[in-house]
Amino acid sequence: MVRSGNLSVDSSSASHRRTPSRTVTLGHIQPQAPSCRTVYCNDRDSNKPVGFKGNSISTTKYNVFTFLPKGLFEQFRRIANIYFLGISCLSMTPISPVSPITNVAPLSMVLLVSLIKEAFEDWKRFQNDMSINNSTVEILQDQQWLPIPWRKLQVGDIVKIKQDAFFPADILFLSSTNPDGICYVETANLDGETNLKIRKALERTWDYLVPEKASEFKGEIQCEQPNNSLYTFTGNLVIQKQTLPLSPDQLLLRGCSLRNTEYIVGAVVFTGHETKVMMNAMNAPSKRSTLEKKLDKLIITIFCVLITMCLIGAIGCSIVTDSEDLYLGLLKKDWEYRNRLAIGFFTFFTLITLFSSIIPISLYVSIEMIKFIQSTQFINRDLNMYHAETNTPASARTSNLNEELGQVEYIFSDKTGTLTRNLMEFFKCSIGGISYGCGVTEIERGIAQRNGLKVHEEERSTGAIREKGFNFDDPRLMRGAWRNEPNPDLCKELFRCLAICHTVLPEGDESPEKIVYQAASPDEAALVTAAKNFGFFFYRRTPTTVYVRESHVEKMGKIQDVAYEILNVLEFNSTRKRQSVVCRYPDGRLVLYCKGADNVIFERLADGMDDVRKVTREHLEHFGSSGLRTLCLAYRDLDPETYNSWNEKFIQAKSALRDREKKLDEVAELIEKDLTLIGSTAIEDKLQEGVPNCIETLSRAGIKIWVLTGDKMETAINIAYACNLINNDMKQFIISSETDAIREAEERGDQVEIARVIKEEVKKELRKSLEEAQLYMHTVAGPKLALVIDGKCLMYALDPSLRVTLLNLSLNCTSVVCCRVSPLQKAQVTSLVRKGAKKITLSIGDGANDVSMIQAAHVGLGISGMEGMQAVMASDFAIAQFRFLTDLLLVHGRWSYLRICKVVMYFFYKNLTFTLTQFWFTFRTGFSGQRFYDDWFQSLYNVFFTALPVIVLGLFEKDVSASLSKRYPELYREGIRNSFFKWRVVAVWATSAVYQSLVCYLFVTTSSFGAINSSGKIFGLWDVSTLVFTCLVIAVNVRILLMSNSITRWHYITVGGSILAWLVFAFIYCGITTPRDRNENVYFVIYVLMSTFYFYFTLLLVPVVSLLGDFIFQGVERWFFPYDYQIVQEIHRHESDASKADHLEIENELTPQEARSYAISQLPRELSKHTGFAFDSPGYESFFASQLGVYAPQKAWDVARRASMRSRPKVPKKK
Repeated sequence: MVRSGNLSVDSSSASHRRTPSRTVTLGHIQPQAPSCRTVYCNDRDSNKPVGFKGNSISTTKYNVFTFLPKGLFEQFRRIANIYFLGISCLSMTPISPVSPITNVAPLSMVLLVSLIKEAFEDWKRFQNDMSINNSTVEILQDQQWLPIPWRKLQVGDIVKIKQDAFFPADILFLSSTNPDGICYVETANLDGETNLKIRKALERTWDYLVPEKASEFKGEIQCEQPNNSLYTFTGNLVIQKQTLPLSPDQLLLRGCSLRNTEYIVGAVVFTGHETKVMMNAMNAPSKRSTLEKKLDKLIITIFCVLITMCLIGAIGCSIVTDSEDLYLGLLKKDWEYRNRLAIGFFTFFTLITLFSSIIPISLYVSIEMIKFIQSTQFINRDLNMYHAETNTPASARTSNLNEELGQVEYIFSDKTGTLTRNLMEFFKCSIGGISYGCGVTEIERGIAQRNGLKVHEEERSTGAIREKGFNFDDPRLMRGAWRNEPNPDLCKELFRCLAICHTVLPEGDESPEKIVYQAASPDEAALVTAAKNFGFFFYRRTPTTVYVRESHVEKMGKIQDVAYEILNVLEFNSTRKRQSVVCRYPDGRLVLYCKGADNVIFERLADGMDDVRKVTREHLEHFGSSGLRTLCLAYRDLDPETYNSWNEKFIQAKSALRDREKKLDEVAELIEKDLTLIGSTAIEDKLQEGVPNCIETLSRAGIKIWVLTGDKMETAINIAYACNLINNDMKQFIISSETDAIREAEERGDQVEIARVIKEEVKKELRKSLEEAQLYMHTVAGPKLALVIDGKCLMYALDPSLRVTLLNLSLNCTSVVCCRVSPLQKAQVTSLVRKGAKKITLSIGDGANDVSMIQAAHVGLGISGMEGMQAVMASDFAIAQFRFLTDLLLVHGRWSYLRICKVVMYFFYKNLTFTLTQFWFTFRTGFSGQRFYDDWFQSLYNVFFTALPVIVLGLFEKDVSASLSKRYPELYREGIRNSFFKWRVVAVWATSAVYQSLVCYLFVTTSSFGAINSSGKIFGLWDVSTLVFTCLVIAVNVRILLMSNSITRWHYITVGGSILAWLVFAFIYCGITTPRDRNENVYFVIYVLMSTFYFYFTLLLVPVVSLLGDFIFQGVERWFFPYDYQIVQEIHRHESDASKADHLEIENELTPQEARSYAISQLPRELSKHTGFAFDSPGYESFFASQLGVYAPQKAWDVARRASMRSRPKVPKKK
C-alpha cells in the first residue's frame, strides 16, 4: 500500500520510515533507510554521497589476479589430477625408479590445455561485457541530449531511449512521443514473451519530453531497495511538494527494448548489478554428469588396486631381500636399509611411481575433446534439429553433459510455448445461443481416436479466409452473411465489441492486407484480426478515438468509416478477470462493452437471460473440452445521466493517491452490471508439430514425462490427452483443491483452518491413491497410471511429512500433470525426483518462469526460436521445437553415452594391461622396483602410441544408425539401466587386461630364454621389454577394431598410424645416443630384434593369441546373451548402411533459401551464460555476416551493439 508523502513499509521496518526532506538538517541529503532508497532526479551532486553502484557490469569468472589460483583449484577438484600431482612429487625423490619427466610432462600438458580453454571462454565473456558497457545512450546535460557509454550512466540521470533500443538500466518512465503517455515494451529477454507490454507514464510528467522542459524536472523518487522481483515495484514520486504513487507500469527494466514509440524520456532508478535483471542473473550451477561421478568411483577403485599391487610388492621385497641378501656379500653396516619394515616402506613408494600409469592421465583431456567435438560438430550441425522457419539450429551450450542425454528417465516440461506454439487463432464463437465455426481441433481429433471414431472433417468453404490469428470457417458469418442470421443485431454487437474493446495498436498501412496489430497478448491480436475478417476493420487509434471500417452494416456491400469516441477504459487485471470500454457512437449512443472470463461475466448479467446463459455455458464447456481458450462478451446501453453520475466517481477514483486500484475496481462494479450477453469466443493454441508422436516415442524409450504448468486443470488435462501423455486406458489419480470440504473451509475464511483442511485432504488422497497404485502394480496386466495434482495441493504434498508419499505415488505413475504451479514449485518437484529417487532428470521450458526448473534438473533444455532468451541462457542445450527431443536423446544422447562408456572402459583396459606387464616383471626381479620399460616408452604410451584411435572411437562409434535408433526407441532403455558402465562390465574388461598382459609377458619372456640374436648373444632385459612393448602396442590398438560397431577409414588410419608411429619412434630413439641421457639401455635394440626371425613370428603370434580370448567372449555374448542393439543389428544386417545420411551434407539437403538461412545461423555468436542484457544476447549476426559475404537482415539487438563498435574506414570492393 502506498501512502501520501512516504513509502509504505511493513511493521518490522516501521522504525525506518523516512522523514520528509524539508525537516532534514544534513543539507539536501537524507540518510538511506535500510528498506528504501531516495533518488534525486537530474541532480548528480545530491546522489553522490549515497554511493549508488555504477552501471558497468562484469560477468567474468576470473580476473588477472584470481585466474591462476582459481583455475588451478578448479583443475585439482578432479581426483586424477591430485593423484598425478602426488606422483610427480614422488618421482622427484631418490626412491623413484623413473625420471621426473615421465610424470611431470603429461600433467603439465593437461593443466596447460585446460587453463587455456578456461582463459579463452572467460576472454569471450569479458569481450561481451565490454561490448555492452560501451554501448551508448543519450542523457540530459545542459539542456541537450549528449551520448555517453552505458558504463558512465548514474542513478538519477535523465535519459532518452529511441525506438528499438534496449534500456541500459531500470528507468522510471516520465514521458513518451505516443499520445496518453504510453509506450510499448518487448520483454522477450526477460520472460520469453514476444507480445508487447504497455507501460504508462504518470500524467503529471507527460510534458518532460524536450530537453528544455526535461531540464526543469527536479523530482525525488522514494522507492524500494534493489531486489530480484521482475513484476513488482513500490515507490512514490515527490514533485513540487506533490506525492504521486508509482507502480510497475512506470518502470522500464534493463534488458527490455522499446517498440512502436519514437522515443521516451525517463529517470534512472537502478543501475548495473542492482538492476532487477542482473539480480536474477545468478550463475548457472556447475553440473557434472552422473557418468563422470561414477568415473571418479572407478578411479578410486583402480587406486585401491594400485595400493594392493604395491603392498604385494613391498611385502614381497622385504621377505626376499631379508632372506636372500647373503649372496651379495654385504655386511650389515654396509646395508642401506636397516630392517624389513624400512625396506617394505621405501619399496612401496618406489612401486607407486613405477605403476603410476595404471591411472590414465590423458583420460579427462581425451573425453573433453571428444565431448567438445560431439557438441560443436554433431549436435549443433544436425539438420534434423534445424528449424528453418525460425532459422534456429540446435545449440549445445555446454559439452559436459552429452552422455547424460543418453540416460534420462524423467522429463519435466512446461506447456505454453513448449508443448504448444503460443500462437493464438480465432477458431469458433457462440452468438445469442448459436454456435459458429466448422473446424475440428487437434484435441477433438485425439478424443475421437481414443473413442475409436473416425473424424469427418468438413471441407473449407470456398470463401474461407486463413491468416495468422484467424482460422475460422463458417459461411453463415462471413462476407456479410450474418445479416441473414436469426440475431443479426447481436452479431453486429459481437463484432463491434471485438473491434473496440481492446488496447491493440495498429501499425503500417491502413489496409486490411498490410496492417500489423501490436497487442499485449496473442489472444487480443487474434480477436481484433477476427473482427477485421468479419468486416469490422479497426485501422487507427488516437488517445480518445478508435476508427473502424464497417462493411455490410446498413446494406450489403456498403463500407463506411466510423469513429467511436473512447470515454473510459476499465483495464484487465488478474483480480477483475475482465476488460471494459465505455464508448460514444457518432449518433450519441453510449455503450459499455465488456469481455472476460465466463464466471465473471455471468455474475453481472441482467435478469431474464437464463436461457441464453444456459446454452452459452454448454457451448463454453464444449469449446473447453476441445482445448480452446474461451472468453465471454457482453454490452450495456447507458443513458447520459447514469453515465455522467458514474464518470464523476470514476475521475475521483482515478486521481486518488491511496488505494487507487481498489477504488477503481469498486467504481467499475457500479457500471459493469445489468449486462446483455452477446456470446463467447474460442481461440486455439495449437500443439507444436510432432509433439504427440515425440511423446509416444519417448514413452516407448522408457522415459516418463511430467507436465508442470500454470494453466487450470481442465486445460492441462485436455492438452495431456492431445499429446498422448494421458489416455483412456490409464487409471487417473486426480488430487484437486476443488473439493466440497476445502470449499466449505474457504467460505469460512479462517486461514489456519483452510491450511489444516487442505493438508488433511491431500494426505488422505495421497495415501488412498498410493494404496490403489500399489495394488495395480502387483497385478499382471494392470493399467498404466497417471497423476494430476494442482498447485495448492502440491504445496502441502511437498511438506516434509508427505513428500515421501508423493514421491512413491509419482514414481509408480507413467505420466504426471501438475497444474497451477509456481516457478518455485516446478523446481521443487524436479529436485524431489532428482534427489529423492536418484533418477536422471531433464527439464525443458521456454520462459523466465522455467529457469529454476531448468537449473534444478541434471540436464536443462531451453526452447529457442520465437521466444525470449532467458530460458535458453540458463540451459545446457537449446532446441527450437519440442519434437527435436527425439533426435537429441534417442540419437545423440544414446551415441554419446555408448561412446563415452567405451572410451572410459578402453582407457581402463589399456592402462591396466600395460601396468600389469610391469607388475608381472617385479616377481622376476625380487620386487626390487626395477623398471621393465624405458622411461620414454612409458611416457609416450598414453599420449602418443594409443591416443588417437580412442578419440576416433569416441567420435564415430555407432551401434545402429540414427533412423534405427528412432525406429526402436526401446534401445534407449540400455542407457537408463546404465548397461555399459556396470561393475560387471568393468570386471569383464579387467579380466581381458589380465589375460592379455599375461599372454604378452609370458609368451615373450618364456620363449626368449632360448632366443639369440644374429651375433649369437642371448636377449637381454631391454630386448625382451621392447618386444613386449611392441606386441602390446599392436594388440591394444587392434582391440579398438574388435570393439567397434562401425569402422570408418579414420579407424584404419589412426590404428595403423599409431603402430607405425611406435616403430618410427623406436628406429630413431634406438639409433641415437648421447653421453648424458638414459637411453644407452635401448641403444640399437630394435635393429638387433628386427634382424631375427623370432621377432616377426612373435609379432604375428602374440597379438593374435592375446585377442583370441576377447574374440571368443564377444561371439559367445552376441549369440547367447546379446544386448538389445545387437538384436537390432542382426535384424537389419542385410540392409545398406544409411549412416552416411546421418552426417550433415548441407548443400545436398537444403533449398538455396534454407542454405543461406542456415549459413547465417552458424555465424559466430556469444554463448556466454551471463551478459548484461538479460542473461545473454544473440551476438553480432549482421556484422559477421557482412564479413563473410552472407546477407543477413539487421536485428533489433544489433542497435545497441553498433553504437559501441568503432567506426572503420570502408574498404572498396574489388571489381
